[in-house]
Amino acid sequence: MRLMPTKKGSTDPKSDAGQIADPTHGARHIAIIMDGNGRWAKKKHLPRALGHKKGVEAVRDIVRVAGEMGIEAMTLYAFSSENWSRPEDEITDLMGLLRQYIQSDIDEFDENGIRLKVIGNYKALDDDIVDLIDNALERTANNDRMTLAIALNYGAQDEMVRAVKSIAESVNQGSMDPQEIGADHISDALDTAGMPPLDLLIRTSGELRLSNFLLWQSAYSELYFTDTLWPDFDKRELQRALKSFGDRDRRFGGR
Repeated sequence: MRLMPTKKGSTDPKSDAGQIADPTHGARHIAIIMDGNGRWAKKKHLPRALGHKKGVEAVRDIVRVAGEMGIEAMTLYAFSSENWSRPEDEITDLMGLLRQYIQSDIDEFDENGIRLKVIGNYKALDDDIVDLIDNALERTANNDRMTLAIALNYGAQDEMVRAVKSIAESVNQGSMDPQEIGADHISDALDTAGMPPLDLLIRTSGELRLSNFLLWQSAYSELYFTDTLWPDFDKRELQRALKSFGDRDRRFGGR
């Protein structure tokens, strides 16, 4: 399913899948709202926790595929600031999976040149998780093949509030003239600072909303919605999303 129609009648060779040399279709930074773990489990009459476990396996596969394709940056919505309202046992399961994922995959991240980045207030998580994350961030800091940003305890409105407070503090200290504040200053104060502009935002499971994810960054990104549940999102699904991205005419308001 596409939010926007693909470009029709194009003579651009990029519109012909058989002529594509670049599997990214020009997308440098993609983000995914990984939705549907619970519904996947329900459809199969399995415990919800198994849906989340299968979702982690999908994360592992997609990160590998993205790296092989040459994607420069990928941002995954893992745990929102609103997810704390879920049942306590589900949160416990999710945090346990997060621990396992970091511990089991950090060697592969490092070996494959993946730099781990975390956006959101992850410092509010349990101390042992914070330590695991800090160690993973430090260990992979100099890797440059691909940046993998994980959104943990993240909400885009909160991110923007924190950015505004940071800028206001600079103004109070006299290091910034409020009349000179522009979009670049806000971008540089966000959690995604230093990452390429967001090209493509994907949401799985058929939901058609952004759910407080990368609101500033998605201003001119292409949006792609699919009915596929996250645990079933694979290389072929990612290729479809990138093909849709490559077929679109990105005008950025210019015409």
